[in-house]
Amino acid sequence: MHNIRRSFTRLPFIRKQTTWNCKTFATTSSSSSSDNEEIKIPNRIKRSPTDLLKALSQTVGYDPTAPHYKFHDDPFLIPTSNIAKRTFALAQESGRKSAKWIRQENWKLFQHTEMDPPIEAFVPTKIYTEESEVEVKDLESLIAAADVTDAALVYQLLQKNKIEIPAEVMQSFFELICFFNNEEQLDEDLVEERWFRMSAKLNERPRKTWKDYDLAEQIFSEIDPKDSKAYSTIIRGMCKYYQAEKAYAFFNEALANNIALDVETFNSILSVVSFLREGYEARWDLMRELLITMKSANLNPNQGTLNSCLSSITTMGGRTSRDNALKILGEFKRIGIQPSLASWYYILQIFCRERGPVSHVLIDIMNEIEGKEFEIKDLKDCHFFVTAMDVCRNHLHDKNLAKRVDALLHHGDNYNLIGDSYKESVYYRNFFLLLLSTEPFEIFMDTYHYLVPNVYIPEPVVMEEILKSIEVSGSIETIPLIWSHMILFDHTTRENLLNMITKIMIENKPNPSLPRQENLVQSFGDIAYDIWKKIEEKNEMRTKQMIWTARLLSDILTLICRIEDFEKATEIFDKIIGSQDEILGDAEITSMQNYVQVCILKKQPEKAVQCLQFCTEIGFPESKDMAKTICSGFTLDENLLKKVAYLAGEDVLNDNIIS
Repeated sequence: MHNIRRSFTRLPFIRKQTTWNCKTFATTSSSSSSDNEEIKIPNRIKRSPTDLLKALSQTVGYDPTAPHYKFHDDPFLIPTSNIAKRTFALAQESGRKSAKWIRQENWKLFQHTEMDPPIEAFVPTKIYTEESEVEVKDLESLIAAADVTDAALVYQLLQKNKIEIPAEVMQSFFELICFFNNEEQLDEDLVEERWFRMSAKLNERPRKTWKDYDLAEQIFSEIDPKDSKAYSTIIRGMCKYYQAEKAYAFFNEALANNIALDVETFNSILSVVSFLREGYEARWDLMRELLITMKSANLNPNQGTLNSCLSSITTMGGRTSRDNALKILGEFKRIGIQPSLASWYYILQIFCRERGPVSHVLIDIMNEIEGKEFEIKDLKDCHFFVTAMDVCRNHLHDKNLAKRVDALLHHGDNYNLIGDSYKESVYYRNFFLLLLSTEPFEIFMDTYHYLVPNVYIPEPVVMEEILKSIEVSGSIETIPLIWSHMILFDHTTRENLLNMITKIMIENKPNPSLPRQENLVQSFGDIAYDIWKKIEEKNEMRTKQMIWTARLLSDILTLICRIEDFEKATEIFDKIIGSQDEILGDAEITSMQNYVQVCILKKQPEKAVQCLQFCTEIGFPESKDMAKTICSGFTLDENLLKKVAYLAGEDVLNDNIIS
């Protein structure tokens, strides 16, 4: 076989050609091409490793009803609650981290070569200690890998051993320390940990986190002479972590020494103007001063300049901030700089304040960007969609605009800009709450079925609004579905949700003659008993214990009595009379009356009299009527008659005989 392959490769027509003339292959047939025609093989197009997978994915399309690929395609293992999704994904990632740690700690056991050429991510990293012998190449490799901790250790060892570090390497190390504030960052490979990491609140005020007098400032003080790169690095690092005062001092020092600073350094100072000046007018004046300085230095502003200006304007209040934002936006558009999604995010913050006048600026923004595909160019780009949906719900209350925003989010690869799990949850929460308050419930359920549970799992506050909409619309046929989802989403310990769903089932008695309500009475009874069992199981396990209320138990008892299940009803009744010290409140008389009716139906006079005794001890004025019902519904023996007479009075028996 080897000889055949070798001889085949020597055939004359197996050769590398980029262009050839068709005269070589000319024939006398009618299909022969003209002598002047040439075939040109196009140049090779560079592809990424995932281009083929992306092409295949586009042929299938996006299916929101399918679980995310990171979850096993097994109905018994697919997580169905927010906590389960987070736990599942982070458990998988924890397994990968554990394997990497084992490989790192026991590198001597893995000497075999698994791949050629080797993949650096799969190779154990070098361990550095205080006794390690290091050289400049070690520092260079650690800088390239963005390993802050080991890079700082190697730098100290080089300093200790008096090994000279080239200026370029020193500058790269200085940039690494300033960019990360001398803190180890989360590995970029830990996608799930980044996705589920708890984000800061969307509108939380930034605060200083820069490490004063740390390694970055020590390195800067040792640099001599201090050039433009050194000043730019320290200023941008300090601005990133909101050490504005020192950054501005270094900025002025560089200008005083005629040291040229780059555009990004000016952008950093522009972004912290609110930390440098008190009062809106003072901040605006400083911003104008910085922009004039940029112009005099022949620096061309960029998109980052626009976003930095708008970011500072968000800290200004009143009508002035709107006017200034429009001036800045118009001026940058005039010089050909287009806003990014971060720019529009800042515009929304400026125009759509919580206590400010209503602004329809989002409509203008959507007219500008609708149908376009975006890439992340600024960290705040990921704030646009969640903020826009918040404006649609809380500021404008406009469902049509919200649907336009949602369509833009799902256009192309724009969903990459949703941010993280927290922003995604806030986005869909606002979307659902807006639809619930503006759409008929039947239409809302179309969106619900489309997104739940694989894209979004409603939080308890959203589920509460869904139940309220069911109550208002009378769509009680959806109760079994909603209850099944409450079980999946782990909402069965939410007392307010349980009280609400039982209240709806109590007050909206199904009519078997209506379509889709034929079996609802039985379904409601099953749901009520399911609520009972789940709470009891939780309490027995002593995890997330829930204190029973008499109102909830009474509603459960009533629903079970409607399906005439004596055994289950008795189980609830025994709980009510046997754990009075553990139950908050008094039972409802209607539930007791319903239980007596079931006892009559099932011919259980002893339990009916026991119920009468309970109601008498509680002091219900309806006890006499209940006693009459028992006497008329049963043929009581002498002992039970005496007990009824003792509990309700002899007149009850006389009235019953007369009647």
